[in-house]
Amino acid sequence: MSFSKEVKEELSRQMTPARHCQIAEIAAIISFCGNVCISSHDRYSIKIHTEKLSVARKCFTLVKKTFNIYTEISIRQNAYLKKSKTYTIFIKRHEDALRILQATKLLDEKHNVEENLSIVDNVVIMQSCCKRAFIRGAFLAAGSISTPQKFYHFEIVCQSMEKAKQLQGIIQTFNIDAKIVVRKKYYVVYIKEGSGIVEILNVMEAHVALMNLENVRILKEMRNFVNRQVNCETANLNKTISAAVKQIEDIRYIEENAGLSSLPENLEEIARVRLENSQASLKELGTMLSPPVGKSGVNHRLRKLSEIAEKMRQDKEEHELW
Repeated sequence: MSFSKEVKEELSRQMTPARHCQIAEIAAIISFCGNVCISSHDRYSIKIHTEKLSVARKCFTLVKKTFNIYTEISIRQNAYLKKSKTYTIFIKRHEDALRILQATKLLDEKHNVEENLSIVDNVVIMQSCCKRAFIRGAFLAAGSISTPQKFYHFEIVCQSMEKAKQLQGIIQTFNIDAKIVVRKKYYVVYIKEGSGIVEILNVMEAHVALMNLENVRILKEMRNFVNRQVNCETANLNKTISAAVKQIEDIRYIEENAGLSSLPENLEEIARVRLENSQASLKELGTMLSPPVGKSGVNHRLRKLSEIAEKMRQDKEEHELW
């Protein structure tokens, strides 16, 4: 089961006790995946389409619990995709459809189908808990979330820019950074940051999914931390090895062209210690000297050896030119 399906399964089993929140959730579901039908005799009916059984079950339960209305459910098999099914929840009776549309404020005073896209002046989402329910309904109807082991992405698809801006505004009332992108003929409200997705799951009250996502985030952060540490240590090790190789090359050059005994006593000592301990760190080399020398002192002596070797190479090149 995908993570998106897990979240929807959890949300489908959640039933808020407050009727105003139930109405807000139904309003979102009708808005995002429903159609209001008007017959030639001005008779209203509502159809809600979804490919998720859990969403169909939630719609059926919400309508029954909120309005005490029984709905018809039909299932259609996709002829091309054998595993794909479409579930249609049908509120057929005019009186029932009218009650739902009036409660969800999807009808104006003249009984014209019209949705209030305001955030401030909208009785359906006036309270914070109703905003949570609305977002939950929108996600159940038209949302998806990526598997967090791969990447972080949360989105809800809207039919119009006005609807997308309304949803974005509702989400932003919870201090969550939601953005809008146009995808073909749709408008997608999305969240990319892992922390933002954690917050939106908390807003929708998908607490089990939230904990699962947090566990993945912790593992990812630990893995990234370990990788950074390993990369840093590897880089330092490579740097140390490269420096040691260069130091030994310089010492060998001095030995072959002038002899180590030509060096001052302190430089001769460090040169011989380095040749005998090619893999030792500067700190370890310092403990092998008599008397022991600190890391900075060892580094200074090795740098002097490098300068001597470089001077000898330059002198040799100039001599060969003449």
